[in-house]
Amino acid sequence: MTTIPSPRKGGLSRRGFLCQTAAAAALGATVPLPRGAALAQDAAGSEILTGSHWGLFRATVKDGRAVAIHPWEGDPWPSAQLKGVLDSIYSPSRIKYPMVRRAWLEQGPGADPAGRGTGDFVRVSWDEAISLVARELVRVRDTHGPEAIFGGSYGWKSPGRMHNCQTLLRRLLKLNGGFTSSMGDYSTGAAQVILPYVTGSIEVYEQCTAWPNVVENTELMVFWGANPLRNSEICWQIADHGAFVGVDGLKKKGTRAICIDPVRTETAQYLDAEWIAPRPQTDTAMMLGIAHTLYSENLHDADFLAKYTTGFDRFLPYLLGESDGTPKTADWASNLCGIPADTIRDLARRFAANRTMLALGYSTQRQHHGEQSTWMLVTLACMLGQIGLPGGGYGLSYHYASGGAPTHLSPILPSITDTPGQSAGGGAAWLSAGGTVSIPVSRLVETLLNPGATMDYNGTKITLPALKLAWWAGGNPFSHHQDRNEMVRAWQALDTFIVQDFQWTATARHADIVLPATTSYERNDIEQVGDYALSHIVAMRKLIEPLHEARSDYDIFTAVADKLGFGYAYTEGQTEMDWIRSFYEAAMIEARAKGMEMPVFDVFWNSNQPLAFPLSEDQRQFVRHASFRADPLLNALGTPSGKFEIFSRAVQAMGYDDCPPHPTWLEPVERLDGPTARYPLGVAANHPVKRLHSQLCGTVLREDYAIAGREPCWMNPADAAARGLQDGDLARAFNDRGQILVGIRITDEIRPGVVRIDEGGWYDPADPRTPGSLCRYGDVNVLTTGIATSRLSQGNCGQTAVCEVEKFQGVPPEVTVFVEPGA
Repeated sequence: MTTIPSPRKGGLSRRGFLCQTAAAAALGATVPLPRGAALAQDAAGSEILTGSHWGLFRATVKDGRAVAIHPWEGDPWPSAQLKGVLDSIYSPSRIKYPMVRRAWLEQGPGADPAGRGTGDFVRVSWDEAISLVARELVRVRDTHGPEAIFGGSYGWKSPGRMHNCQTLLRRLLKLNGGFTSSMGDYSTGAAQVILPYVTGSIEVYEQCTAWPNVVENTELMVFWGANPLRNSEICWQIADHGAFVGVDGLKKKGTRAICIDPVRTETAQYLDAEWIAPRPQTDTAMMLGIAHTLYSENLHDADFLAKYTTGFDRFLPYLLGESDGTPKTADWASNLCGIPADTIRDLARRFAANRTMLALGYSTQRQHHGEQSTWMLVTLACMLGQIGLPGGGYGLSYHYASGGAPTHLSPILPSITDTPGQSAGGGAAWLSAGGTVSIPVSRLVETLLNPGATMDYNGTKITLPALKLAWWAGGNPFSHHQDRNEMVRAWQALDTFIVQDFQWTATARHADIVLPATTSYERNDIEQVGDYALSHIVAMRKLIEPLHEARSDYDIFTAVADKLGFGYAYTEGQTEMDWIRSFYEAAMIEARAKGMEMPVFDVFWNSNQPLAFPLSEDQRQFVRHASFRADPLLNALGTPSGKFEIFSRAVQAMGYDDCPPHPTWLEPVERLDGPTARYPLGVAANHPVKRLHSQLCGTVLREDYAIAGREPCWMNPADAAARGLQDGDLARAFNDRGQILVGIRITDEIRPGVVRIDEGGWYDPADPRTPGSLCRYGDVNVLTTGIATSRLSQGNCGQTAVCEVEKFQGVPPEVTVFVEPGA
């Protein structure tokens, strides 16, 4: 890649720049752009450059078929998952044609809901499929009201500012008169609701202290339930892999690291970090034990607490046991988390003695009462008093999408909005509501089961709508939602379920109408590289023509809009490329305001090169909350007090007994060795190896990790020996909620008493008509609980489960979910 000129230096005139750019582009050369922007070198010549959640890559296309892909030469840590990206295009699980479930087609909406998932589909033409969808939208709207249509489609849709299928769906449903939407997300459902009361912002998706600053200044790096070397292989946009550079910097510097996790993660192994493995779901108790030591040994920063926080005096009686008779000592914490009290006390002393960065993962809040661990981690950081100092404090996104990768001086690409006529916008589409009614995203099953009931949420009351139709695009709820069997039962309340996808996921198999969508490699789009880095803008150029009868999401929604009579209002008269050009040209205006000139769109689009932007030293050394520390009045936080709130009067006023007004240990509904646990093994439903949630599970990558053809179950040797299990055995994992088949992987990289079964495995019930039927492949969310974290956030509890595992006896059933139904 070319050296990026400093934005502080002068540049060419615009006319001279454009002439030079055009001439050089014709020759395939690299052009230095004035005052910062630069086109990266095209080292691969004729190969087509595009992007994905796993990073930028170049694809070789021969005779209309993509035959090879290679990571972009500027990627510092290319993802091994790119092999699966290529295979996903040609996967045997591709949806080839519009399909309708036979019972629904012959008997009408609501027919035989228990038959969903049995695979009895009929091929129809696109015209018939579009007509069926349009008629059903009108029927449900006119008969039951627009709130009976659920359009809160959710999931890791493909990157791109044009083909955001979830935004495109909402755009259509708004024109149809409205719909029920969802708010929040599965990743940070609890944290994103509690943190505005604690830190004044959503925090979990905001920039951390930049990695270069951490590498230079942090003396003790603590990864608490955070694993950047696994989770930052992907980005919501196009992955930049800056977290790998940061962690590698820690390794080269020799920075001491501690990983607190039931699993010895890739990050722990790479850094040869100290591994501390508490019982799952006891993080809050362990943090309280550390806090008690900090206070009792006078290791806390009283001046920081007095100047920058409020409510510590209201929290202290609980910490010391004056309010409930139970001091939260290290010994008390040890009994809950299983870590020796001396180790807990030692952690407190080391945290206080060093410039310490506490990096918390999302897993600790995807648990019953998950709000408490995030709140308590921030409280610990406040007690240490290092927030706003170089290399100190806390970070809540070091493990997500390469949080901490320094942010470049780039414009923000706008995107298509869900409101026709509204200026193109940006932001996180999944966090917006925008419907006639909105429900917390992980409460859809509860809504289906309890129409008309009232739900508490964040100080408000929500009346749950009676849903009759759901339309899903760009997501896979039959993977990411918990308590699968309860979900299957709840789904029977729907008259109609429409799914738009390119693979026969379990969600598509449970649909009534299935619409084949293109992959992102069969259409054009535009995107930025790095959710935090924003280092480049890249043309996501179409590699091949759509396979079979697949259509882009935009074309599908446009066809439905045409059928409903508002096609022009939906498209605003713009084609795919018209929209993409408009996004780029809007970014050009912002770049010019920042003192940079970008090439004209056609030069950029045809260059086959990513457009790079500069990085200032200020951004390389960015420190989270430094401005607040420097002047807490001028740079007050967004809380009522303008400070970190260890005790929240706003939360107190809600009166939720499952979310008190300060960080509190609350016994979860079930946990390893807990008083209510009916099964002996805790379940760690981690982010998966070699896929993105459920994406790429239906590809050749599965051959690299599947055991006995099933999802792996990591188990400590002591637990395996106690059950007569050997490495490679086929086993049944089960609890009161359901049962799944798994392949046993015996390893000492997991805490005794805990099994790891990664989330995202495709649900494959042996008999879809029988509740509780054995999942033949190994969907861990058959085992997890569907309850909410609390009435405050109504977040999901994807890390709350216990189970038993036993060797499978008999002839194992065949896995069928990875090929099209009827194949």
